[in-house]
Formats: sequence, C-alpha cells, structure tokens
Amino acid sequence: MKKTLLLTALAAALSAGLAAAGEKLSVAATPVPHAEILELIKPQLAKEGIDLEVKVFTDYVQPNLQVDQKRLDANYFQTKPYLDNFNAGKGTHLVIVQGVHVEPFGGYSRRYTSLEQLPEGATIAIPNEGSNSGRALLLLQKAGLLTLKDPDNALATPKDIAANPKGFKFKELEAALLPRVLDQVDLALINTNYALEAKLNPARDALVIEDSTSPYVNYLVARPDNKDSEALKKLSAALTSPEVKAFIESRYAGAVVPAF
Repeated sequence: MKKTLLLTALAAALSAGLAAAGEKLSVAATPVPHAEILELIKPQLAKEGIDLEVKVFTDYVQPNLQVDQKRLDANYFQTKPYLDNFNAGKGTHLVIVQGVHVEPFGGYSRRYTSLEQLPEGATIAIPNEGSNSGRALLLLQKAGLLTLKDPDNALATPKDIAANPKGFKFKELEAALLPRVLDQVDLALINTNYALEAKLNPARDALVIEDSTSPYVNYLVARPDNKDSEALKKLSAALTSPEVKAFIESRYAGAVVPAF
C-alpha cells in the first residue's frame, strides 16, 4: 500500500512539474517592436501553460526558413506581400495565423528636411527585396516623386519606373542596412522596425510616411501543420489583447499601430 501511495505521489509530482514547465513555443521575431511585444505577453502565456521562447533575428530570411524547417514553431515580423513573395521564391508554404500591427513605412534623410529639397539626381536607398522595394516605390509614387508603369505593382523595382522627373538614382540594399547608410544617401526608405532600432522616430523624423490606411499588417506566421494548435491560438489571443493594444499605443506613439 505504501509503495502504491509513493508511486502515485511521484506521478502526481512529475505531472505537476511538467504542467509548471509548460508547453514550449518557439517564435522568431525581429527586435523592435516584435520581440518587445512577445516579451510583454510571456507572463500571461506562462499562466496558461505556454513557455514562450523568443528567438531574435535581425534579418527577414532565417525566421521563415527555420519555421519551414520545423526548427521553430512560428514567427512574427512580416507582411503578407513579403510572405507571399517569400513562399513563391523559396518554395515554402508558410501561412498567416493572426494580424497584429502596422508599422507605417517611411523615408528618412540626414541632409534634407523635406522631399521638396531633394536635388536633381539625388540618391535614394530602398530595400532590395521585392515586396519592400515595391512598398518603397509606391510610397514615393504617392508623394508625387515618380510614376510606376503599373501604379499598383506591390513588387515593383526601379526597373518598373515609367517617369522619374528629377532623375533620382536608386541604391538597393538589404533592409537591415538602410539606417547605416543614411549619411551616405539623400533619402532612405526604411522599415519601421529598423528605424526604431536606429533610434529614429517615424512620427517625427520621416519626411514621408504611410498613413493609417496602410495594408501592410505584420502577422504571426506558422506552418499548415501547426497553425491551428492550441498553443498558437493562445499566442494569437495574447497578441490581440487589450493589454497589447495599450502597450503598442503608449510605447510607440504612432510609429506602430494596432491592427485589431
């Protein structure tokens, strides 16, 4: 009898220990604002039995590759146009789980205080990846600086420019490098997460910026085999909670906008 009670007690202790440890959920994110938001909700998820592990990346490629290879469970950093372009180019099949926020994309300059000051032949740096390149050029088109052959081409590159009245020259660089070349170019179109990391305030420093109608929502992304898991459902709910909305609005002051 004593042996049976002892085994029962040990089993209960083991079960309680496993429950306390929680189910591990590994999520890739870029540092700002994605990883900061994920860190905010860690305690809440722990109460719900989820041990959230945030893996921070400074590029846009590895977070998708590692989720596709099942080395990580999900990621949180990208827009749908980027995801669609990545899936098509890499042969991956990642899927959207939940939209969380919008980061209005902007243009920055160390040399000028308005777009009107840009000289003939100015050098403009833009991301070298399809969806972000198109996003940059669409923003410049909206500002009246150029015209695209297809005015709605979300994957446009400089080759797709139909009219460039001031003869701007375009330098295509990896998105993460754009803040570093601000002193070397006349204007740089920078994703807000990288702008924030470089201590730029989009609401104050951008010479041109997307408005609140931007379609570029940042999503939680996973694979077809795990997108409906209970762990990801709990993560999705936490990411769209009133607490996260209040955190985004207070911490980023318009540089990041809730999409829920």
